Amino acid sequence: MEHWGLEAGLQARREQDLYRQRLTVQGPQGPELRVDGETLLAFCSNDYLGLAADPRVIEAFADGARRFGAGAGASHLVSGHQSPHEALEQALADFTGRDRALLFSSGFMANLGVIDALTGAGDRVLQDRLNHASLLDGARLSGARFRRYAHNDSAALARLLEKPAAGRSLVVTDGVFSMDGDIAHVPELAATCREHNAVLMVDDAHGLGVLGNTGAGSLEHYGMSQTDVPILMGTLGKALGVMGAFVAGPAALIDTLIQSARSYIYTTALPPAAACALQCALGLVREDAALRDALGRNIQQFREGALALGLPLLDSATAIQPIVLGDAATALSWSGNLRAQGLLVPAIRPPTVPNGSARLRVALSAAHSSEQVARLLEALKHARDQHARHR
Repeated sequence: MEHWGLEAGLQARREQDLYRQRLTVQGPQGPELRVDGETLLAFCSNDYLGLAADPRVIEAFADGARRFGAGAGASHLVSGHQSPHEALEQALADFTGRDRALLFSSGFMANLGVIDALTGAGDRVLQDRLNHASLLDGARLSGARFRRYAHNDSAALARLLEKPAAGRSLVVTDGVFSMDGDIAHVPELAATCREHNAVLMVDDAHGLGVLGNTGAGSLEHYGMSQTDVPILMGTLGKALGVMGAFVAGPAALIDTLIQSARSYIYTTALPPAAACALQCALGLVREDAALRDALGRNIQQFREGALALGLPLLDSATAIQPIVLGDAATALSWSGNLRAQGLLVPAIRPPTVPNGSARLRVALSAAHSSEQVARLLEALKHARDQHARHR
């Protein structure tokens, strides 16, 4: 494939400090990770409640595997839909206050499936400029007219909706923005959609489990009903600690997705053991607020300490705490400094974030101790001082 210029493209990425590399973790998720033979204090995982390695969730997974096997064997519409899947869908619908829920293999697949199934030529999809890549790709693949509005700006959305459209209008936003950590202004967006006869979809991948009185996410945080937000997507591999995703909403929506969402129809179902583990994790989230409380304390401790150090934090009240450093080389330098101190906080660079906004994406967990958060703050102070000396 030499004539395709792949190596030249890779070299260009290296020269621009944009080349991505994987880490190999040896062991379970947790505040400390074993990476390439080195133990690192990690602030990069989306395991916001520390459930990925919770013994109760692990045992539920193991028991599910003993009872139902390692894999589903087929898609949901053939023979892969098993009783743990059915029970989990019912529990998720109840948890989120929706009529029904439908499991997908991942959040990316859920977003592709929903947007493609509901829109096409003649329709339009309007999205927040900072939405997740899966939402943007879903709009592009749907064949609908695709426009993006200024971040969290309902007035900008209204101006787009005021323009005439031949078909239906779908508005899509993240609930919590994955790289900035801020929460979408869902009530304003919902009011704008009602005014212009548009349907609102919220991707709550980073809100589910951690926001709201019971952890049901950003919609519970705002008190938004199924009527306000007809389409809710949530992932199950972040705060809930396992894998997969779901879409929840009116019964007619779920039936339509079963009939038309290609990424649902033509994908092998989640392992039933994963569904068993997720029922356990969901129960822990619903029944005990202690994990959310612990996460809240860690967020407060970190923000107070980081602001006292003068670090360039974004305005986020969630577990995602970005420190915006500007260019990719600077973000890599800070990340490398932290790694040398025994901490893992990867640099996030374009195209994941806009040019000029490379950052450290600090991700906090309920599993972090106060002492570990204090260690992170001390390490960031050292990185800041080192950077200032070498400027």
